[in-house]
Amino acid sequence: MNKSSLRLVSFGLALMFALMPMAAIAEDQATPVVAAPAVQATTAAEAVTKLGVLKGDGQGVTESYLMKTTTRLQAAILLLRLIGKEQEALSYTGMVNFADAAKAGKASQPVLAYLKNHPEYGWGGTGTGNFEPSATVTSQQLYKVMLESLGYRSGTDFAYKDSLAFASEKGLFRAADATPFTNRDLAIALTETLQATPNGGTTTLLQGLIESKVISAENGKLLDGQRIDIHKTSDGASYLTDGKGMALYLFTKDMADLSTCQGACLTNWPVFYSEQLVIPEGMDAKDFGAVTRSDGAKQLTYQGWPLYYFLKDVKAGDVNGEGANSVWFLIKQPFYTIGLGTDAKLGNYLVDSSGVSLYYFDKDPMGKSVCEGDCLAKWPAFHADSVVIPKGLKAEDFGEITRTDGTKQTTFKGYPLYYFFQDAKRGDLKGQSVGEVWFVVNPAVFTGTTAGKTTPAPAAEKVTIEIKDYSFGPTLTVKAGTTIEFINRDEMKHNAVAEDGSFKTELLEMGQSATIKLDKPGTYDYYCDPHKSFMKGKIIVQ
Repeated sequence: MNKSSLRLVSFGLALMFALMPMAAIAEDQATPVVAAPAVQATTAAEAVTKLGVLKGDGQGVTESYLMKTTTRLQAAILLLRLIGKEQEALSYTGMVNFADAAKAGKASQPVLAYLKNHPEYGWGGTGTGNFEPSATVTSQQLYKVMLESLGYRSGTDFAYKDSLAFASEKGLFRAADATPFTNRDLAIALTETLQATPNGGTTTLLQGLIESKVISAENGKLLDGQRIDIHKTSDGASYLTDGKGMALYLFTKDMADLSTCQGACLTNWPVFYSEQLVIPEGMDAKDFGAVTRSDGAKQLTYQGWPLYYFLKDVKAGDVNGEGANSVWFLIKQPFYTIGLGTDAKLGNYLVDSSGVSLYYFDKDPMGKSVCEGDCLAKWPAFHADSVVIPKGLKAEDFGEITRTDGTKQTTFKGYPLYYFFQDAKRGDLKGQSVGEVWFVVNPAVFTGTTAGKTTPAPAAEKVTIEIKDYSFGPTLTVKAGTTIEFINRDEMKHNAVAEDGSFKTELLEMGQSATIKLDKPGTYDYYCDPHKSFMKGKIIVQ
């Protein structure tokens, strides 16, 4: 086998290990973990489809069907179907109906008459004697009906104008901002209504429908569990919560042993578990799993990381555990592309999203990899398309280089990051100290490589931008640290002003020049102050 083939095989094996499902990884823990319990995660649309409420169009419940807007008549029929009243409504013979019932078509007119004569289901029309069956339902209209189905009366328990706020108090809010309201939004509202407790009741609407045999106990299991929601912190970062808005966390010490948190730790950080989950649309059910801990307790996982609550989070929106002791972190969305693991001897170190260790090569100078050929076969380059990191790390510390083969490699403080091909699972640190030149990256103490500290700094570069004919010329691409000289060739005065305020030259007479130096990589848009409406330029610093 030639070197190129060996490199591809080794790289493929390394990636396979890096992406290995956590259920497989659990087979070889420092503290043995029992086989993972089954967890079923489903979206709202999947759940109501399995319940037979959503049936779709001629093609079934497809993505295009879920994206269609929901009419008032359609929403009404689906609610009746959900509570087992659809056939009764279709065969209704009452003659009193809405004034515009004919717009619904002959087959649906009995349904409107049924709704007209059964106001307890919340469809009282538009207040003008009409129903407007083909109009798109609004979230306010829909949630008003959901509240009525739970035994709350508009005009008595809540004002119609306050429908959304009142519904939110009862746990109905996940589709409140939907505009326009779609079949997917309807599915979300239906599931949260099923999981809500009716006015004056002690069990959920779902349990009541199971007891009355409208929904089978087996199908009812689809919604008989916890919800996963996505909330935002005050600075706009998205993170996972349970259905009550309580934040969920990961523990960076859960590397080789998923049961690291014991005793007083568990008192402060209770485990999160449910056999059944309803997850937000767009999330992948395969990201959720479960483990049986060494103490026998079951615990949910997300991308292999066990999930915890924090004792000091007392209400929805609390995130008091974020960054605690630099080992507890929120489950961010999108998930961390670069995270932290913790080892008793090494402290915190960089890992990929699955918890697989990342390394630096002490022979690499800043901004370059000297690991090629057989070296790269054993130490595959790590690359993340985007940088999502835990609290305490700095986004500006991460970048990327282009390798000699044209591929990208992520860097930390300018130094390339690698996997080790013998690390078969999370928690493995088999690459640590290999040859005394390969090491994990502790971000708190890492200051660079030996090669990076001894390599002389490259000679400074200088480029010139000639301002001519009211133009800065084409986009300029330079290396960080380059000195840039602006020379004015026009009779009119010009200057160069960065839009982000990073630089501003004086107004230059014809023949005058000014210099700037850009040390930080990035894209710099700039303009001439006297002619800013049309005279603009761009500098890209690599």
